[in-house]
Amino acid sequence: MDWGVSNRVSRIMRGGRTVMLAVDHGYFQGPTTGLENPRKTITPLLPYADSLMLTRGVLRTSVDPEHPVPVVLRASGGTSILKELSDEGVTTSMDEAVRLNASAVAVSIFVGGEKERQTLLNLSELVNEGERLGMPVLAVTAVGREMERDARYLGLACRIAAELGARIVKTYYCQDFEKVVGGCPVPVIIAGGKKVPEREALQLAYSAVSKGAAGVDMGRNIFQSSDPVGMIRAVRAIVHDGSTVDEAAKLLAGPKAARA
Repeated sequence: MDWGVSNRVSRIMRGGRTVMLAVDHGYFQGPTTGLENPRKTITPLLPYADSLMLTRGVLRTSVDPEHPVPVVLRASGGTSILKELSDEGVTTSMDEAVRLNASAVAVSIFVGGEKERQTLLNLSELVNEGERLGMPVLAVTAVGREMERDARYLGLACRIAAELGARIVKTYYCQDFEKVVGGCPVPVIIAGGKKVPEREALQLAYSAVSKGAAGVDMGRNIFQSSDPVGMIRAVRAIVHDGSTVDEAAKLLAGPKAARA
């Protein structure tokens, strides 16, 4: 691996593990609950995030440039929740990612989706540019509503992403998740997904890491929590310290939150 690419990946993956804070929902969902004011949401969580996944607009308006947090810059988009989500294009150039001092760029692929080919070519285009500039690309295995999120499907999507040159793959946790990881030659991190009770989200993180995930990219289960700072600290304890769910839950505010 080229030194520049390796260095950027190491910023995101501390000791091979990462707690990535996903705050890029607005690029297709608009003002998501908990992210109506991105700066207010992001600022108290920054000390506990290994990296941020976000758009250039939120980076410029809502993140203090003096903070050293590594950035994974969302580089695909072009559709909203009102349209076909797989109809994405490349929305941010690799040159701009370099200007913004990103540590990686992120692009969604929709394997099996209506616009599968276009999204895979988006990934390939960014990888080509990234390799030229020393910028790693993270592939997000986005899933349409009709797709079954099982190990066979996710394993297919993750392997294709790695084959096309993604340095990191973000996907969903599923039964037999170790098969997904075993078939993907680059680090796999899991998406936090929709908001669930805190303990359920901690169990998700614990199960994924136990079965080979290199970490999590979690958003709504952190910033929509009743205790966002406690939640991200609890997730960190699982990912980086090997804590159990019970041990991590003690970092949440109050016994009610720990039981939720």
